[in-house]
Amino acid sequence: MTIIDTSQARKAVFATGLGNAMEWFDFGIYSYLAVTIGKVFFPEMEGTMQLVYTFATFAIAFIMRPIGGFVFGALGDRLGRKRVLTITILMMAFSTLCIGLIPSYQSIGLTASFLLLAARLVQGFSTGGEYSGAMTYIAESSPDKKRGILGSGLEVGTLSGYIAGSGLVTLLTFILGDQGMVDWGWRIPFFVAAPLGLIGFYLRTSLDETQAFQEIQESEQDQGETEKQPTFKDIFLYFKKELFLCIVIVAFFNITSYMLLSYMPSHLNAVLGYENSKSLLLILVVMLFMIPTVILMGHLSDKFGNKIITQIGLVGLILFAIPAFLLLRDDNILTVFLGLLLLALCLSCFEGTVPSMLPTLFFTDVRYRALSVSFNVSVSIFGGTTPMIASFLIDKTGNNLMPSFYLVIVGVIGMIVFTLMFKQTSGKSLRGSLPAVETKAEAKKMVNNPKKALWWRKEAKALRKKSKEHK
Repeated sequence: MTIIDTSQARKAVFATGLGNAMEWFDFGIYSYLAVTIGKVFFPEMEGTMQLVYTFATFAIAFIMRPIGGFVFGALGDRLGRKRVLTITILMMAFSTLCIGLIPSYQSIGLTASFLLLAARLVQGFSTGGEYSGAMTYIAESSPDKKRGILGSGLEVGTLSGYIAGSGLVTLLTFILGDQGMVDWGWRIPFFVAAPLGLIGFYLRTSLDETQAFQEIQESEQDQGETEKQPTFKDIFLYFKKELFLCIVIVAFFNITSYMLLSYMPSHLNAVLGYENSKSLLLILVVMLFMIPTVILMGHLSDKFGNKIITQIGLVGLILFAIPAFLLLRDDNILTVFLGLLLLALCLSCFEGTVPSMLPTLFFTDVRYRALSVSFNVSVSIFGGTTPMIASFLIDKTGNNLMPSFYLVIVGVIGMIVFTLMFKQTSGKSLRGSLPAVETKAEAKKMVNNPKKALWWRKEAKALRKKSKEHK
């Protein structure tokens, strides 16, 4: 068994989560400045179509995420999780800084739009190896019984990054006004990316490699199998069910996330007519509320199981998405906040469980690659297109409830697939890894129940048998 030093586990969560916060600060400010960016880079468009073009640039960068996942996933399983995570944060910071340096459409015309697209593609490529790597690192650094609450720390980092980005944009908008932001103020948040990237880089270089990855390396060296690492073909051949399930989970998780955290400020401003500073402030308060809620959901997933907490979130999405958007129509700020809060509670159920849940689907030697490819394919198809689809549906139908119908459909499909295909993994060892405990006393108790502790051995034997039959 592996005995995890709890203090080292917390350090890993802090460094990875804080580094992830830096990443999502860079990625998030584009969403919060969507209306302003539309005026700077797409001035020839008007109304909601300007927003559609802005979010199209946002979405098209997601094309690079599967490619980044493919490249960084292979490197992560070959060279280690730590090395890849230090590379991705530097690339993200550099590309975000470049966006702040691009001249406006009025200065260089259509070239400005192409330069914006190029910088977004680099952002997408680097992010392709970021989140899946961070999930893998935290899951492999956590005791089995605390994987949920420690994994939720990754989403706390994400929310903190969004909050920092939202807070900075809100403050600048309040000080400079809408016109001041269009003229030059929008550049400031992108300039902040450089020092934040350096801080994240320093934190990640101080981490140790995960014990699970070291065990795989030592085993391969002992058996002389260093060059026999499973290929992507093997992953697609023997993990079809897990890959499909991962794509579905990531889809309902990210569609909800991007709908609330990325699209909603623009929806409140451009569609419902709220002041930009007011809409950003509302989202900021909602995210502050979500931080302790996400941690609570992570704790509850360890106690009651990640499956039931996720199902609660899906049921909430199905029942409350439409009422939430109806509340947003009201001029009363309290009812608008309540509508946002309903969506935030559903999202918190996913954020508290998914980071620790997805790494349990795959074995250690393929975990980074399988997660990177399936996660980023799903995010690219579903998550990154969410703001654009929401804007497009409203523009074509004239009905500002269309995003809520989209969420309900996603919730129903997610509930069916997740309930039928996912098996409870809370408290169990990662597939292909030794059981991870906090103390020797806990290890002794685990020895008395090896069937539960080594639940993955039966699956491993079945997989080997399947492999021999195929050959």
